[in-house]
Amino acid sequence: MYLPKHFAETRTDVLHGLIRDCPFATVVASTAAGLVANHLPFERVGDALHGHVARGNELARLDGAEVLAIFRGPDGYVSPNWYPTKQETHREVPTWNYAVTHVHGRLKVIEDATWLRTLLERLTNHHEAAEPQPWHVSDAPEDHIEKMLHAIVGIEIGIERIEGKFKLSQNHPERNRLGVIAGLRHRGGHGDAELAALMALHEESDP
Repeated sequence: MYLPKHFAETRTDVLHGLIRDCPFATVVASTAAGLVANHLPFERVGDALHGHVARGNELARLDGAEVLAIFRGPDGYVSPNWYPTKQETHREVPTWNYAVTHVHGRLKVIEDATWLRTLLERLTNHHEAAEPQPWHVSDAPEDHIEKMLHAIVGIEIGIERIEGKFKLSQNHPERNRLGVIAGLRHRGGHGDAELAALMALHEESDP
């Protein structure tokens, strides 16, 4: 990943936070047939990512393979009209702000039914927590759950290297950054509020 110094995010808690808040990742692996990409949710447990795939998924046959998991945070188009300096010099151009976390590691395929069921229960409880009547794995007939468990395998990616790129206008003066935050809030398009909130949080935490 192209990573200019001013966009590099090295704080582990921030990188873990993006994984927690945006757990749906793109997993890229190299196979004999070329590069493959799959999209699935993960849970970070210590120094590893836990998830599951269908048995027919190529990842289920790539035990030990080197993989890259890409977690995407909010992103959005930035208009040069939002920069106060543009009104003065006109020497500004459009760009795109975004936040991503890349996890590099090796894939481990897990066939342990107990491990897999515990993962599914944990993931379900987490994502159902905000529902008025949360659904639980135990709500389904046991024979149906057993059938589903046989159709999937667990996967674990040991985190060997983690890096983040938070491109949030850090290469601009403060007044331009604040201008971008105001512009995003005013536009109010898909993801704009989230990107503005992330930029505002970065302004507060930046030493």
